[in-house]
Amino acid sequence: MASENLLNQLHTTQEASHWEDLRGRLLDLSQPLYLSQGLDGALTLIEPRDRAQPIDKAIAHAPALPVNKLGDASFMSTYCCRSAIYAGSMANGISSPEMVIALGKHGFLGSFGSGGVAPGDVSDAIEKIQSALPEGPYAVNLLNSPFEPGLEDQIVDLFIGHRVQTMEASAYLTITPGLVRYRAQGLNLSPDGKIAIQNHIIAKISRKEIARQFMQPAPEKLLAELVQENIITQQQANMATQVPMADDITVEADSGGHTDNRPLLCLLPTMIAEREAVYHRFPHLQDHIRIGAAGGISTPESALAALMAGAAYIVTGSINQSCNQADTSLKTRMMLAQADMADVTMAPSADMFEMGARVQVLKRGTMFAMRASKLYDVYRSYSSIEEIPAKEREQIEKKFFQRSFEEVWKDTVTFFDQRNPAQIARANRDPKQKMALIFRWYLGLSSRWAIQSTEGREMDYQVWCGPAMGAFNDWVRGSYLEDVENRCVVDVNLQILTGAAYLYRIRILEAQGIQLPQVLMTYRPRSPMV
Repeated sequence: MASENLLNQLHTTQEASHWEDLRGRLLDLSQPLYLSQGLDGALTLIEPRDRAQPIDKAIAHAPALPVNKLGDASFMSTYCCRSAIYAGSMANGISSPEMVIALGKHGFLGSFGSGGVAPGDVSDAIEKIQSALPEGPYAVNLLNSPFEPGLEDQIVDLFIGHRVQTMEASAYLTITPGLVRYRAQGLNLSPDGKIAIQNHIIAKISRKEIARQFMQPAPEKLLAELVQENIITQQQANMATQVPMADDITVEADSGGHTDNRPLLCLLPTMIAEREAVYHRFPHLQDHIRIGAAGGISTPESALAALMAGAAYIVTGSINQSCNQADTSLKTRMMLAQADMADVTMAPSADMFEMGARVQVLKRGTMFAMRASKLYDVYRSYSSIEEIPAKEREQIEKKFFQRSFEEVWKDTVTFFDQRNPAQIARANRDPKQKMALIFRWYLGLSSRWAIQSTEGREMDYQVWCGPAMGAFNDWVRGSYLEDVENRCVVDVNLQILTGAAYLYRIRILEAQGIQLPQVLMTYRPRSPMV
């Protein structure tokens, strides 16, 4: 009855100001909201200091819910950030130092995308971020390089040398010596005898068998090898057996880039249950493992759904690539701003091409996914470049590469002579590996063509993107954020958090039997928050 009276009251006024007044009170997240019922059955708002309507007469209330109350408070204390949300990395430096710095100055954690970036440039980026954010928060990504272990060692050396205290580990299939070295070298004993973790790891994972490895302590075999090589001390190895490999597991659902396209609301509870199983197996673990959610987080509704499903924190990705601070071209950002949820598809990845790994990319306005898939089919069908039929070779050289195989191979040799000469030596012994490197030339450069807005290569742009981008575009349509030039990464993430808290307060009132008008059931960005 009470809820019906409120609806009647609001409908009979037929004044937009009444709707806006109630919305404004719901959006005042720092203050609780109380509802009382008058003698006529109508619901009214109680002012906290209104003695004529004491709070104990309220029939429903929504507590104050500032955005820093969403998620796990320990996430915020660990990473010195003000909210349980962070902007995940995008390779090739798309999640740029400028993006990380902008987020950090407002108390948000952001991760620099070091994947595909030369070690020297990674070092420069770290120094730039640390200069602007001496106290943080910031993270730097480490992308798995299964065919280039030496590259991983170089990046880990940079992390340790620059004292980077938060690593975001992506696309890993197993625990590597580099990960163990980073983790173990950051362990110390505090004055109270507890293990102090200096080097934190956030692992982005979509498979529970891989998550299990990061939830457990470092493999003893790898620890023993590092001790034997005098890379870590025996004390550090002993401490490493008492803590999990990762502080946080980011459950990566249907995201852009590397993904298994798993549904978040199925994957997240599975990972939480896996964590409990690990606790039973390793009851001595000192550190608590948080489980966060990524993939599809692009609206207040999706953010709230993840938090209600048990996520300790949430991670945004694809949507940040359309923001001004992303190191990509305006043309690419405009392509992203026009994307719908169905405008994405899977394509072979450059870094793990031979393994058949795939990434999710934008398909609208580009033929990259189709061409990359064709290259992988050719790779699987033939043992060498020489075996490729003349018609297929001509198509690849003229339409895809716009260069001959010989010219591409020459550039490939130059590239790997500086980066990893062992790759060329292997390819000279194995014709199929040579073909893989030639095809990876296209896969690797296609993302840079998109970043640099290379003329004549528009049909070959590789733009990592998940369906979250389309959902975000639908959400902001008609608002100032529809214009890609207005998209600021801090504002975008703050709008999503604010909307999630607003909707949470509505759900709390609904749980007390209050049914609010439909016009109040959504949150739309109205004006910039920063």
